[in-house]
Amino acid sequence: MNTERTALVTGASGYVGGRLVPRLLGEGWRVRVLTRHRDSVAGEDWAERVEVVEGDAGDEAVLGRALDHVDVAYYLIHSMGGSDDFATKDRALAETFSGAAEGAGVGRIVYLGGLHPDDEELSPHLGSRVEVGRVFLDGGVPTAALQAAVVLGAQSISFQMLRYLTIRLPVMLAPKWLYNRIQPIAIDDLLHYLVSAADLPENVNRSFDVGGPEVLTYDEMIHRFARVTGLKRRTVLGVPVLTPNLASHWIGLVTPLDTKVARPLVDSLVHEVVCRDDSEILLPPPPGGRTGFDDAVRRAMADLEPDHGIRNLVITSAATAACAVVGAAATNPDSRWYRRQDLPSWQPPAPVFPIVWTALYADLAVTAARAVTDLQRRGDDAGARSFWRAFGLNLVLNAGWSAVFWRGRRPDLATVEAAALTVSSSDLVRRAGSPGRRRALVPYAAWCAFATVLSGAISRRNRISGR
Repeated sequence: MNTERTALVTGASGYVGGRLVPRLLGEGWRVRVLTRHRDSVAGEDWAERVEVVEGDAGDEAVLGRALDHVDVAYYLIHSMGGSDDFATKDRALAETFSGAAEGAGVGRIVYLGGLHPDDEELSPHLGSRVEVGRVFLDGGVPTAALQAAVVLGAQSISFQMLRYLTIRLPVMLAPKWLYNRIQPIAIDDLLHYLVSAADLPENVNRSFDVGGPEVLTYDEMIHRFARVTGLKRRTVLGVPVLTPNLASHWIGLVTPLDTKVARPLVDSLVHEVVCRDDSEILLPPPPGGRTGFDDAVRRAMADLEPDHGIRNLVITSAATAACAVVGAAATNPDSRWYRRQDLPSWQPPAPVFPIVWTALYADLAVTAARAVTDLQRRGDDAGARSFWRAFGLNLVLNAGWSAVFWRGRRPDLATVEAAALTVSSSDLVRRAGSPGRRRALVPYAAWCAFATVLSGAISRRNRISGR
């Protein structure tokens, strides 16, 4: 390979881009990366071997620096649909990049989009991927628009979804579109095609469907994943209605993936995504052939730590259940002490409390398990231990408040206990991690604050009445 050739890689902080850079370096390319924040790639092994251009891919001045004397530009930028106008933004960004590449005399653009059928109305996310590819193909720079489905690699988002759903759900409800056909591809094979696309003849300007050697349904992928990783056989129950929107929220609940990230992945499963063109004529398969599904899963899992999500959920569920039992045992609304109080008129009826607490305990158990699992997944063992301590302290304060309020006959002390519980609950909200998990714990913290106010009101009335 000619060492004088230069490749620009956008999206280098992502999984595919981060793996592509060392492959290009190994092939003798001089590599330049474009990133919004230099720190996002500073920790990579290859960071000192590449030129980094910091800035926004929509800024023409930044693109001028990034594309200067570039032979091949890799466009690996994808919006995950975080805003309503993501398709418009993606198209505008692609048009800007295409025009800047033409002006800089770039020899080729290599774009990674999504595999899709040709005769169906596509989901908004998949349709946007296709539209971006067309922008490049219709531009002034020869383009290879590679189109792939599920990428089987350790940090691939689509692989993470498959992994966590299979590991965490021995029994799951599946919409009918989980039986659509999919042609997944191993990350190493995808990287082979991306690198090979740089050497296509100058007159080649077209899309390429790339995939592995097997066509499977998502249901089959779940069962194969379970078998390869030594899990018991999974039970997948088909249901007539489960919209992509509901499915993405469900995935956001049981996996570390954010709902906004899960939605475009779910949208792609609504379609059958199978290779349909003659890509291998111009892009031959890797030496030794394409990687099968089972081998790709084994390779991906070899780079991953075990998932402790189920174990953590069992622990948090058992702990919150114990807290609930202690609280229920301490509660005695028929006691003479409680009946004699001049209770605030705004206190909810007694049956409201067990209903609300049950819902809040369930929310606390699930959210806490997800938060500590994410810390463990990132290798932040100190953060995980700190979260466990904060979680345990919160439950002790919770159970202690019930005992002090109902059995201690000292609402003033119960007020102090409830205030400490409120502070502890707010601390858990802070530690929860993602904005979604923080929002999930807000009702628990708010109810604890309400208990503080209620305890204080009863305490004041007791002092006034002299009881």
